[in-house]
Amino acid sequence: MAQPIAFTPPRLSSRSTGPVRRRILFYLPGYDPNAGRRYRTLFVREIHRYAKYFSIKPPQISRAVMCQDGHVQTWTVEAGIGEGRTHTSYEILLWDDIVRCDMARAHLTGAWLNALALLHVAATGTLFRLYRASWKCGNVILYPFTMTLLLPAVVLLLAAASHGVLSVSLELPAEIAIALGLWAGLYLIWKSAPWLERAFLWQLMHDWVFNWQHARGRRADYSARLDAFADHALSRIREAQADEVLLVGHSTGALTAVELAARLLARDERLGCEGPALSLLTVGSSLPIVAMQPSARVTRAEIKSLVISQRLVWVDYQAPQDWMNFPGFNPVHDLGLGVPLAEAANPVIRSAKFREIIGPETYRQIRARPFRMHFQFLMANEHAGAFDIFALSLGNQCLRDRVIGDKALPLGGAGVQVQAGPPVGSGDRRNEAGLPL
Repeated sequence: MAQPIAFTPPRLSSRSTGPVRRRILFYLPGYDPNAGRRYRTLFVREIHRYAKYFSIKPPQISRAVMCQDGHVQTWTVEAGIGEGRTHTSYEILLWDDIVRCDMARAHLTGAWLNALALLHVAATGTLFRLYRASWKCGNVILYPFTMTLLLPAVVLLLAAASHGVLSVSLELPAEIAIALGLWAGLYLIWKSAPWLERAFLWQLMHDWVFNWQHARGRRADYSARLDAFADHALSRIREAQADEVLLVGHSTGALTAVELAARLLARDERLGCEGPALSLLTVGSSLPIVAMQPSARVTRAEIKSLVISQRLVWVDYQAPQDWMNFPGFNPVHDLGLGVPLAEAANPVIRSAKFREIIGPETYRQIRARPFRMHFQFLMANEHAGAFDIFALSLGNQCLRDRVIGDKALPLGGAGVQVQAGPPVGSGDRRNEAGLPL
């Protein structure tokens, strides 16, 4: 029987802010070329579904405002009623322009870099360690490489078949028969382009290349953006009167949130000791893809700084059903950080328990859809549960109190009447092709 996903570090900070009236939330999206328009739509749609499921008044959401450089998108959310009312400034820190630049590479260039990255991590043994940590995520890593081998194989197979059939049956010259087969294969790939896009082939391919380059310290553009994010976040924290500063990262963005938190603590020695509580929430994290690579020494040092720090509370939610995270992974003992378990202050690790918060009908529909399951972390619950992205990020409890306490209520408080949400049918599929990683 598998061990339950749960870990509470012995030296977890005991600091609590009490009820949260005002919060600044910085959301770090994953490797998504369209995060600037995608997450606002996803957030609004899902929070209205959530309000319907739990029979609560939908939170008041302001219009989104984009900053001049296009790197920060902001709106506000008023949630709860009476004494439980909370005002949240919701800020998405965008790096989708960097992703779009990556994805503008020619497919052949991307395929070559992907193969080089995969061979390198295989040679260092990292690929096998990743497989041991999560065989499902290991298969996702191999998926682009396998597909980029299969596609030219299809072209060559059609060329060989054309040569065998047309040369014998129609007595065409071999050169013409092979050329026709090659043309048919290339045409088939061209016609398959929309399907390959919906299957996230190119995005996953470039994502893996990005993670490999990042681990090797070869992403100066991304590092510079992180520094800009730190400047912006510190400025906002200093000017705002907030009870909690919450960083949230999903998928690849979970590592971005971890790196940003480390930079914030390094730049302001008072942060987390006085003023607002500093909280970090990572969900569906793919952090090990970078952190387990031998060359990622800077990344591991940043993770270690959070593991031993009592100036923030870091909570990591995992799910065995999600193919793109690492259920059971604990950086304290899985990254060789040299931190004794008894000295760990972070992270708190919990299971999202998707089987409990999703209705049976919905669960049956999405269990074989890896990308949809991956995004359940950001979507509305159908049943109340310990994991509840909207209660965690918009409710009147700080992250530590919500996760460690014995009261895990839906957004809206004790008066909420919990009911099952309607089955998610074909309408739930409408945005699947647009969901980022």
